[in-house]
Amino acid sequence: MAVEQVYERLAAAASLEREDAGIRFRAMYEPAAGPGAKVSPPTYPVEDRGSPYLLEDRRAPDGGGRAVLLDSRQAQANRCEEALAGAVERGEIWVPHLVLDIETHGRRLRMTSLSAPHRSRDAYFRDAEDAEGQPFDDTEPGRELAACTPEDATALYRYAPTDLVYGVWDSHRGLRLAARFPRVYTSELVGWEPKEGVRAAGRFDLITSGQQRATVEGRDWKPDPKGKKKLSELGLGAIPPTTRNQRGDPLPGGVTVSGIERLGVLSFPGLARIRLGPDGEPARAARAVLATLAILGDRLAFGGPGVFLRSGCDLVRTSEELSWVGPRGAGEGLELDRTAAIELFRYAVARAEEAGLPWHPEPIVLRPRANLQAAIDGAFFAGIEELQEE
Repeated sequence: MAVEQVYERLAAAASLEREDAGIRFRAMYEPAAGPGAKVSPPTYPVEDRGSPYLLEDRRAPDGGGRAVLLDSRQAQANRCEEALAGAVERGEIWVPHLVLDIETHGRRLRMTSLSAPHRSRDAYFRDAEDAEGQPFDDTEPGRELAACTPEDATALYRYAPTDLVYGVWDSHRGLRLAARFPRVYTSELVGWEPKEGVRAAGRFDLITSGQQRATVEGRDWKPDPKGKKKLSELGLGAIPPTTRNQRGDPLPGGVTVSGIERLGVLSFPGLARIRLGPDGEPARAARAVLATLAILGDRLAFGGPGVFLRSGCDLVRTSEELSWVGPRGAGEGLELDRTAAIELFRYAVARAEEAGLPWHPEPIVLRPRANLQAAIDGAFFAGIEELQEE
């Protein structure tokens, strides 16, 4: 199907002008080391589950069964945003976004609305200012974003359109009626029939003894038989092998699974709920852009031969199917690789511009206000110490 044909179908579907309800993304994977190799799911506090992993019983057409979460919907959205940010940095596409430039202790850091926890509505941007020292929420883009509601999301479309694809909630500004936009694209990775493994950890050290004591002064230390710290607490000395952490919980030992599946969907009814000014061709074209943006993020993040989720969870794709979904379930297949998705996206953006809804042409660059800068400076070396204390 040609780019123009896919676009026209997407534009109609995203405004509920035809029977397509969504696009379904299904893919099967296996560990890069091969079937039977362990994979490492994300870990969570054990609490009363008895496992650091999220395990549950699921139903499926083939019977389903026990499943372990390998990558959550939030994590999959973050991977799409990271992939889109990379394409923007390479100059392959343009997507409007916010940038917070940070300098602390001689280092430069950069946060964008594609990486911030609450996207463009994050507290980091609330506590930022522009180059003239004006608080971001008092700038023109800031005021427009603050006034954005589900009844008119034009400002989000103009300055931070990914918020409308992956969801955003303005929960940091004390608004009585805080605007919420649910994600219209979701994806997750699960492993079927998981069997938990066992892991032991320790440290071998021929040079120092972890039982020696030291006095810590700032970020330095010196040997002291009466010191409050053991060298083992400073990363020195041997640690006997153990299968449990300091709380007594078993160390995460990974899992083996019978299969690994990614389940994703782009919802056209969800897109149709996004209001972008008066209904008409501009709003229709803009919703089509959001649809192509979701598809592009998926193809950039998951359209390759495999995915790297985390250490110990490197996967190879064995099969994949993209399909239009209608009233009777999955229907016609959709073939879109990375290159075709970029072409489709560019075409959709151009059509929206012609219809009168252009994107902001450059990033909104901000810097921390004095209070945020002080907090960043003070926390720069605190993270490791806090983790050690825990």
